[in-house]
Amino acid sequence: MENLNKTSNSIKNWAADDRPREKLSAKGASALSDSELIAILIGIGHKEKSAVDLAKEILKLGNNNLNELGKLPVSAFQKIKGIGQAKAISIAAALELGRRRHAGLPLDKMLITTSKQIAEYLKTMIKDYSFEVFAVIFLNQSNKVNHFEIISKGGITGTVADPRVILRKALDAEATSIILCHNHPSGSLKPSRADEDLTAKIKEAARYLDIRVLDHLIVSEQGYYSFADEGLL
Repeated sequence: MENLNKTSNSIKNWAADDRPREKLSAKGASALSDSELIAILIGIGHKEKSAVDLAKEILKLGNNNLNELGKLPVSAFQKIKGIGQAKAISIAAALELGRRRHAGLPLDKMLITTSKQIAEYLKTMIKDYSFEVFAVIFLNQSNKVNHFEIISKGGITGTVADPRVILRKALDAEATSIILCHNHPSGSLKPSRADEDLTAKIKEAARYLDIRVLDHLIVSEQGYYSFADEGLL
């Protein structure tokens, strides 16, 4: 294996203030650029490029935008020379942790009061999928979130959700109300007839179990559509 200490591209040959790990230790994570943070995940580069150089290439895959980068599969990172499966998985895991932290922090404290409030949470959780997913938020009697779960995953144009699965999970979560949700990768926020029929079917079935369907939200990067706000529930 090439001894990186002997190459000019080795981070160990840089000034201490330019080394990502040392910089983070001395100044904190907020002082580092996106590429420097990714370089820490990569660890080492190769004889032609440093870890920071490789990190910059990775960022370019997402047009230098972390939100776009988070949409990419592990295989996309491996197309860069010097990024094997282990490094690619580390990067994907870090991006997923960032997304979960952003979405999960308020969840324990979240009291649902408006469709906009819950739509912002849902967009964070499912907007990165390039295919449709159907998710449900399960709430307790105080309208606080007990549980969030993606129920089904489908294709680019649709997914199927089984009301029996949803209601069984609602009973397991001791939910007294639920909020349905799915994404539209196309960006369109207009509900289909199938969306309307499924909502009515789940609402009717839930009624027999004394479980309320509070809303059905369609989310995309362009915004959200609330069945409740539009008078469809």
